[in-house]
Amino acid sequence: MRMIDHFLAGGTAGLTPGRTHRVWNPSTGEVQAQVGLGDASLLDRAVAAARAVQPGWAQTNPQRRARVMFRFKELIEKNMADLAHLLASEHGKVIDDAKGDIQRGLEVIEYCCGIPQVLKGEFTLGAGPGIDVYSMRQPLGIGAGITPFNFPAMIPMWMFGMATAVGNAFILKPSERDPSVPVRLAELFVEAGAPEGLLQVVHGDKEMVDAILDHPDIAGVSFVGSSDIAHYVYKRGVAAGKRVQAMGGAKNHGIVMPDADLDQVVNDLTGAAFGSAGERCMALPVVVPVGADTADALREKLVPAINALRVGVSTDPEAHYGPVVTPEHKARVEGWIDTAEREGAEIVIDGRGFTLQGHENGFYVGPTLIDRVTTDMESYREEIFGPVLQIVRARDFEEALRLPSEHQYGNGVAIFTRNGHAAREFASRVNVGMVGINVPIPVPVAYHSFGGWKRSAFGDTNQYGTEGVKFWTKVKTVTQRWPDGGGDGSNAFIIPTMG
Repeated sequence: MRMIDHFLAGGTAGLTPGRTHRVWNPSTGEVQAQVGLGDASLLDRAVAAARAVQPGWAQTNPQRRARVMFRFKELIEKNMADLAHLLASEHGKVIDDAKGDIQRGLEVIEYCCGIPQVLKGEFTLGAGPGIDVYSMRQPLGIGAGITPFNFPAMIPMWMFGMATAVGNAFILKPSERDPSVPVRLAELFVEAGAPEGLLQVVHGDKEMVDAILDHPDIAGVSFVGSSDIAHYVYKRGVAAGKRVQAMGGAKNHGIVMPDADLDQVVNDLTGAAFGSAGERCMALPVVVPVGADTADALREKLVPAINALRVGVSTDPEAHYGPVVTPEHKARVEGWIDTAEREGAEIVIDGRGFTLQGHENGFYVGPTLIDRVTTDMESYREEIFGPVLQIVRARDFEEALRLPSEHQYGNGVAIFTRNGHAAREFASRVNVGMVGINVPIPVPVAYHSFGGWKRSAFGDTNQYGTEGVKFWTKVKTVTQRWPDGGGDGSNAFIIPTMG
């Protein structure tokens, strides 16, 4: 049985027998590896290695740090196919989705290649008589990231790319469900020229999470996962004096106005709701048609499109999506379909009990469409995180606007319309952090930033872009004066009064 080790100080940690976690092949239902689960003593080793290398890295000029990012980018591109197959084998997403996972992370690395420009501070000449003021951004020191299973390449690169580019060392704790790609990324980072110990990977469960949150030498923590855990991470990390950003769950809505191009909407929905088996925090699992005629017409077009979706193993080039990540997650998703049925929703297309011929033990859930969903249903209020699309019918624009605005999650939302005024009004008023207008998955590009509202995010700073630079740095402001004179004290420095 393959054992997946931690990655400390540029190499394996020398894993000793202890607690482990199973790593499945979701396509076959077989256990393919075991990953060792670390503890506080292992984290201490990682922190010591990070502490040894971080000051020198922070003093390395920004363009030299950027060159490491350039080489890392080239290595990712060179190894794209191998990384995608490794990712798909542990997560279950099809190869094209796996490549997309890597590519979206790589876009943040590309942004980091320009870090010298972004790190330039501010300068004011003549703020007072002979006085200049300037600011600089300096790294926090040691940062840590706790990442989920659903994007084992993209989200780690969002975090460690930004953190290291600005001068921090970084310790990554990826999901124990699919840990191999994060380790491989760390290996490639060293190959790109990063000092050994700058980026390390520690595996673990809650014990490791708590150790990270409590460690006095870790200054900042970034987290992506479910909302309850995000809230826990935020509270515990802040209580320990850390800077914390914690991104939580989502229940993204797609509003379909009566004037929308329904053929385009159906095409967008089948990808946004069912791609990657719906295991995306920016999936579109709720569609809100406005008006009964729109709802009926949309449903009529959705049914054949969803029935035509092909579910397959992760390496099937014809498959639209693959299995979910574990048998427990399969049971959870099917349990939510059971709940919706008990609550009185109409199961239009039922994906429960789906099996794939020749892979009967794989963790497959068929595409599911549920209509007549109402806001008092638990299946609507909570995140299902699977290949399930719910229809919530709205009478008019105002009701459609209220649905995502009043939901506990506020990650993303989309509106489909040809009416520019309606789109502008919706984007301005909706109580959600990221908005798509005829764009079903509105994940911002790398030079903007990613972050939701309400229970979708805890903390004041978003992921990547200039927001990421702000999170992983602290501002120092210098007020300086260089007096004239020959050293006789006639021009001794006096703290000025600004008027």
